[in-house]
Amino acid sequence: MKKKIAFITGITGQDGSYLAEVLLNKNYIVHGMKRKSSSFNTERIDHIYENKKYKKKFFLHYGDISDSLRVLNLINTIKPTEIYNLAAQSHVATSFEIPEYTSDVNALGALRILEAIRSLKLKKTRFYQASSSELYGKIQEKSQSESTPFYPLSPYAVSKLYAFWITKNYRESFNIYACNGILFNHESPRRGETFVTRKITLGLNRIALGLDKCLYLGNIYSLRDWGHARDYALMQWKILQQKKPEDYVVATGKQYSVKFFVERCCKFLGIKIKWVGKGTNEKAVIVDLDIKKKLKVKKNDVIIRVSKQYFRPLDVKNLIGNSKKAQKKLGWKPKTNIEDLIREMMVSDRKEVLNSIKKYK
Repeated sequence: MKKKIAFITGITGQDGSYLAEVLLNKNYIVHGMKRKSSSFNTERIDHIYENKKYKKKFFLHYGDISDSLRVLNLINTIKPTEIYNLAAQSHVATSFEIPEYTSDVNALGALRILEAIRSLKLKKTRFYQASSSELYGKIQEKSQSESTPFYPLSPYAVSKLYAFWITKNYRESFNIYACNGILFNHESPRRGETFVTRKITLGLNRIALGLDKCLYLGNIYSLRDWGHARDYALMQWKILQQKKPEDYVVATGKQYSVKFFVERCCKFLGIKIKWVGKGTNEKAVIVDLDIKKKLKVKKNDVIIRVSKQYFRPLDVKNLIGNSKKAQKKLGWKPKTNIEDLIREMMVSDRKEVLNSIKKYK
């Protein structure tokens, strides 16, 4: 049986690295596209690239999703069985500052791949588009499913909405096997440091070890449906293994606030906090701590403050996914709960902070 060949855009990101692991474990040949940069940005996949057993199964190519010719040539050369489009300008807040670039990458990027599949007549190639729960924006239903109306509230969400519909359009117009995975928030130790969960786990570890004094956050009452990126990578693969191409919501169905996430991280560290004040004056003050852990903080220290700087012009305040379709048709359920996710991220970031201290001593 001929080996399947996968092409992953955005392979150096959180999702791309986990997906590459999933596919390699299933004996795929994996090709990934990465942008040329003056600094190294492959830390999430170095463990794969440097592994000798993957020497003939894992390949990296320079390219950019905004370069139509490069996308076309790569797809023509690789002739992949499956294409996973994970490349994106993925910061919601940043999309308000660079809306044109966000749209070029997120919206037209998906179109460039679909057009390459169509023009090259790759009838057997299957396409996965990484969609987002941000599509729902202004919430129309208590929990969001495949049939919930979209109402995007940021340039990022609008660009992802175009990608969603162009994927659906090419599926119906040209009979391309193309699917959208509407993934709700998914985190891991490989999450980018500017995303709120990783910002919290890294920031609180730095505070506990005496490197920083305080962490500044935006809307701590935002509610999110958080899963583990590793679980969701498996789901992306499952979506493309079905007989018929369809769109799926991927979510845990459980919802927590940013404030809850902070409290659980503090508990892991052995720090008990109390919230005082309201609005942008709200802050977290240490009221007790585990002295056995020898933390570099003390009672009455303010370790969290709310800042206007981190509020978005329009904010999605409440997201919770309904993934019954995925559970029924694909036999999928998330394995990692919120407590285990937080523990894994906190342990990983503690090691990272300790290593950085040793490095500069």
